[in-house]
Amino acid sequence: MSRTADPAAAANPSPAGPTRTVHHAAASVGVGVALAFACLAILGVMPVISNSRPAGFDALSFAVFLSLWQVVAVLPLVVGELVAGRPGIFAAALGRQQRNRTIATIIGTGAMFGLSTYLYVLTAERAGAVAMALAVQAYPLFAMLWERIFLHRRKSLAELAFTILLIGALAYLATGGTWRIAGLSLWFLLAVAIPFLWSVAHVIIKEEIGATPISPLQITFFRVAVSAAFLAAIMLATDGPGRLLDDAFNGPYQEIAALMGAVYALELVLWFYAVRSIDVSLASSITVPAPALTMVLAVLFLGEAIKTYQLAAMAVVFVAIYGLLIAGNRRRGRETSSRATDPAE
Repeated sequence: MSRTADPAAAANPSPAGPTRTVHHAAASVGVGVALAFACLAILGVMPVISNSRPAGFDALSFAVFLSLWQVVAVLPLVVGELVAGRPGIFAAALGRQQRNRTIATIIGTGAMFGLSTYLYVLTAERAGAVAMALAVQAYPLFAMLWERIFLHRRKSLAELAFTILLIGALAYLATGGTWRIAGLSLWFLLAVAIPFLWSVAHVIIKEEIGATPISPLQITFFRVAVSAAFLAAIMLATDGPGRLLDDAFNGPYQEIAALMGAVYALELVLWFYAVRSIDVSLASSITVPAPALTMVLAVLFLGEAIKTYQLAAMAVVFVAIYGLLIAGNRRRGRETSSRATDPAE
């Protein structure tokens, strides 16, 4: 309960009021941290679930059905918001131009997320669950690039140094630990396209939908619904309706697809709620070790052989990302202090 929710405390402030507020804030942070750890566990297990599907079912089909199961998982939550009196985008009075831009943004970014889902499944299969999980760690590189291009944010020397370190580690992974072009893994490079697509879509969503009252759950629902429709249209065009129907009625296959869709949707929702309670940098730092969990699970359940160069590169990737997070926080702290002490600001 907040301090102002208690009429007696509001009329007669006492030390207990601020104490309750501090306890409430601490509890909120604790919840956010717990949710971020839940995201860590889910991110670690997802590549393993993807590669656990029965043989004979390709990546496109699995991407279609896991996306459909995501819709099934998120829809009740969106309906719950509406029933609770939080209509969000459905009650917004948008002008024609804003409405058209919002629709275009939802469709465009949904297609990007759909493509990234397909690449996620495909590269986990072809490059290996561990390699794909490590490739996804390239996300900070693209986030920094868009911040520099669109927001004109300069980076500190420490951030640049850790960026170079991260690029080097990813290049080492991409060449199979050889540093030679001949050892370049095209599947690993394709996996790097996943965080690229995520980062572009996130920038567009932030710029175009940030001004509307759409809720995180609604964004998630539209994202997975458009992704499912986009991927299903591609599958229908390439394989026809027969393959889609055959796969839809395969029980063991749908069990894995439903599990993957449910945990993926859960991770998206938990992440949105986590970053409402704690800083994105803290939440991100908690989820960094996800590839290590993937590595352990891939050995235990998929029989993947972990190579020495992957262990070495993973250690460097972790150091680089944690370094980026810490250096970024320090730079933002200095910028905030500078603005606070500058009379012109």
